[in-house]
Amino acid sequence: MAQPTWSVQDAKNRFSEVVEAARRKPQTVTKHGKPAVVVVAADEFERLRKLERLAAPSFADLLLAMPTGGEDFERLEARLRDPGF
Repeated sequence: MAQPTWSVQDAKNRFSEVVEAARRKPQTVTKHGKPAVVVVAADEFERLRKLERLAAPSFADLLLAMPTGGEDFERLEARLRDPGF
């Protein structure tokens, strides 16, 4: 089933309806006939944010995944830039 869509003008004029509908399922708002934003319920937004945080490694995880001594790093064959002095 297609996601409900609203033009920006309709969404402005009927904002309360958009909010109520978004509590049930996401609502797409279009601008010039193209999707611009999606209005979702606050609890759904929080659920998506938690999923995003679970999927993204932390900075500490990235540091711990770096190779430690004894391994060779691939070097780029590039000229140094001229600083223009």
